[in-house]
Amino acid sequence: MPTLLVRHAYLVTMDDHQREFPDGGLFIRDGFIESVGRTSDLPAVADEVLDLAGHVLLPGLVNTHHHFYQTLTRAVPAAQDANLFNWLKTLYPIWARLTPEDIFVSTQTALAELALSGCTTASDHLYLFPNGSSLDDEIAAAKEVGLRLQASRGSMSLSEKDGGLPPDSVVDTEAHILKDSQRLIETYHDPRPGAMTQVVLAPCSPFSVTGDLMRESAKLAREYGVHLHTHLAETEDEEQFCLQKFGHRPVGYMQAVDWVGGDVWFAHAVWVNDEEIGVFAEHKCGVAHCPTSNMRLASGIAPVKEYRAAGVDVGLGVDGSASNDGSHLLAEVRQAMLLARMREGITGYSLSNDPNRKLMTARDALYLGTRGGAAVLGRSDIGSLEPGKCADFFAVDLNRLDYAGGAVHDPVAAAVFCQPVSVDLTVVGGRPIVRDGRLTSVDEGRLVERHNRAAKRLLAG
Repeated sequence: MPTLLVRHAYLVTMDDHQREFPDGGLFIRDGFIESVGRTSDLPAVADEVLDLAGHVLLPGLVNTHHHFYQTLTRAVPAAQDANLFNWLKTLYPIWARLTPEDIFVSTQTALAELALSGCTTASDHLYLFPNGSSLDDEIAAAKEVGLRLQASRGSMSLSEKDGGLPPDSVVDTEAHILKDSQRLIETYHDPRPGAMTQVVLAPCSPFSVTGDLMRESAKLAREYGVHLHTHLAETEDEEQFCLQKFGHRPVGYMQAVDWVGGDVWFAHAVWVNDEEIGVFAEHKCGVAHCPTSNMRLASGIAPVKEYRAAGVDVGLGVDGSASNDGSHLLAEVRQAMLLARMREGITGYSLSNDPNRKLMTARDALYLGTRGGAAVLGRSDIGSLEPGKCADFFAVDLNRLDYAGGAVHDPVAAAVFCQPVSVDLTVVGGRPIVRDGRLTSVDEGRLVERHNRAAKRLLAG
């Protein structure tokens, strides 16, 4: 079995003891961590040795919500200044032109960006399949890049004529959705530790699917032991939609269709009250917090502090690259920290006399991006650097202008407080996907050319 020795890094484990080793490293065998600690305590030889002196070494980041295909519609002029519903209505007709090749190339573009930002596991939510497209296209593309993929078989069945938001051109029949969902689980889902591909069932949102599809998807997912995911409580107008259409607020509607449990996580979950946070905590539902997207679409600020205080698992998501316009997960860690502090300011932090009222720290934000994300996805094999877990990690060279000064004081905080950069090394299962700041599995230049051609064609109509 091949072995890999990583040594002389400033190592951050993110384990239960939150250990940090100023001169630390990992010994890896066959893609899994065998030992972790001080360099002097590790084996001296291995099949490959990586000397990371001057680098901070962190667990691979976990992206809990994305729409890879949206890299093709970044910064579309007509959608730049719209709220969620108008943004969607502007982009649906463009997305209806997607082809299997578009799904393939956009997947590789998004995953390449994520890898360059320290991400090693990504959950994607693909919920429309025009012109013969399928989730198979995404899975095939991801295998070439080399990141772990939680491939969400999304769906939309409630069109405008039936009281939903999407046009007929991007919805599907519920019978086909369920049949294809079963096929994908049986073909691709790997439940074992270290799995590179897992399948998730993910009806898109309360305003794009029926209650029947939600119930049947939950039943199918639980029969096969896979997780469930959807958008929820992202905006105030969604709240009004659910009240008028279903007679429930969004969280109450999820309870009515059997969508609460430890196998469920929700994207955004911005507009919730204290009672609904309690529902999430009681039923062990997770939340994918997408700070940049929520700011981009003026959706609001998720109550992350309240979620964590209640015991709700929270991870981070870059969300679709048409509502973020980037796929930089380390930047999202920083954004989460800053937005949490902004929310504290709005609610009177500067006037507080409560000594227990704390701001989110850099390490808190990194926890969301690592351990938090792993918990949300239901994966105990990733998220921290400790024996038995996947050898997924990234490293950043601190000897660069961006970190001058900060890395001297606190290398870990510098990785978050200072402006995020492309990472120098990203390793998935012991295999370098980014080395010396360059992708190893795909040709970046050719990928950009293919992607731009596809983007131009989509907007040309």
